[in-house]
Amino acid sequence: MKKQHILVAVGILSMALIGCKKEGCTDPGALNFDSEAKKDNGSCAYYSEEEYDVPTTYSFTDANGNSTVNYSGQEDRLQQLKEMVVMMKTGTTTALDAQALKDMFANTGDNGAGNFSFSSTKQLKDKCFNLDQQMFENWMDSIAKASLSFSMTAANGQAGTLTSADGKTYLFDDKGYEHVQLIEKGLMGGVFMYQALNVYFSDAKMDVDNTTPVDPAAGKYYTTMEHHFDEAFGYFGVEPSFPMLIPDSFWGKYCNSQNGTLNSNADMMNNFLRGRAAISADVLEDRDAAIIAISKEWEDISANQAIKYLNDAISAFGTDNAKFLHVLSEAYAFTWNLRYAPIETRRLSAAEHAAIMLFFKDNLWDMSVSDINSIKGALDSKY
Repeated sequence: MKKQHILVAVGILSMALIGCKKEGCTDPGALNFDSEAKKDNGSCAYYSEEEYDVPTTYSFTDANGNSTVNYSGQEDRLQQLKEMVVMMKTGTTTALDAQALKDMFANTGDNGAGNFSFSSTKQLKDKCFNLDQQMFENWMDSIAKASLSFSMTAANGQAGTLTSADGKTYLFDDKGYEHVQLIEKGLMGGVFMYQALNVYFSDAKMDVDNTTPVDPAAGKYYTTMEHHFDEAFGYFGVEPSFPMLIPDSFWGKYCNSQNGTLNSNADMMNNFLRGRAAISADVLEDRDAAIIAISKEWEDISANQAIKYLNDAISAFGTDNAKFLHVLSEAYAFTWNLRYAPIETRRLSAAEHAAIMLFFKDNLWDMSVSDINSIKGALDSKY
């Protein structure tokens, strides 16, 4: 049945790739240029010629010098995921508690049931794309189950650990999946990318008041629109001076990883700066152009990072099982995250994405170089 599903998926993908090369922005000078588009549909986005100040760091103030930037809730959620990852990685040497991970996911008791190092009213679960919340909790069950075999050597049909040629040890389930990667990178998509691009950049969050500070008496000198844009920036997870300072985790790290290919560091930061400055200057057409550019670039980062890991898997095939399964699990997560790109700008339809995901076999031990090249080819055709 699995083979039959894959053949159906290939058919869907082939038809979709042929049929989707239709309309879009065909101007290479536009912010949303689509190399796949064969007919311009009038959607090309450009910055206006209006002049206003755009800072070089993500620092904005009102006329009195008060900072109008705040994304503390996003900083809390980034820290929560960091601490979840630290706990999950101990599964190579000790048995994990699935309920503890779920308590951290839902931030039970405002401190992850005592598992977080700090208190916060924020949580990851209620900001996660709701259709995928159960999937992440199922993965938490899976990593806890796999960790019961941490002292075993992982093999096809056997959960356990493997150490790569560079001395790094990873925990795999009985089908070769490394769930710490699925959960960490998956929540980067299911919470951070999803919230920034689909929620805070949505009309519901952007078509709001941009004239009155929310509550100056409480130190909230920003307008509602400014604050929503800041929250999207917060989910990107970088310092205000990025790319002068490069983070060691989450989207900022992988943005930098793809910088040589995409010029993504400058593209992402410049568009975040321009979009936020445009809001403060009330030039909303530039805000909208920035949102389009950020959305497309974020998707490109995820796709190109997936391709990078697929290439790494091919290099490790047959020589380093630990590295092979590790990077293939990462490739799975970054490919999965393409589902969180906004419908208005994303390259893949739901059918195309589902077809690509079916190329990842239920058992990674059974993946061949040919299978991996099928995924690469599908992604290359779009990205």
